[in-house]
Amino acid sequence: MLSRRGASAPGAIRYRLTLEKPAASPDGGGGQSVAWAAVAAVWGEVVPLKAEEAAAGEGLATRVTHRIVIRRRGDVAGGDRFRLDGRTFLLRAVHDPAEDGRFLACLTEETRA
Repeated sequence: MLSRRGASAPGAIRYRLTLEKPAASPDGGGGQSVAWAAVAAVWGEVVPLKAEEAAAGEGLATRVTHRIVIRRRGDVAGGDRFRLDGRTFLLRAVHDPAEDGRFLACLTEETRA
């Protein structure tokens, strides 16, 4: 967990994540398919935030959000994703929590790959 000054607690950034970026390619039928390309391996802190269910069609859809904190990189943006041991986290928003250029806090939604 980050402190008010943006410092990370020792040992909190302990998960090895793969940063992936989308690359659209033609699918041969006039549309596009999205392939994900691994860009970098980064260490991060993964904190569950919220889990909720909502009506979707005739069933329920589950939405699980996490905050993932990594050391600052210039190539991380919304629409990218992290992969962790078969789990995927789509980046919805990215910001510098202490505005000092050391860390990035990423609001993510866990998705099924």
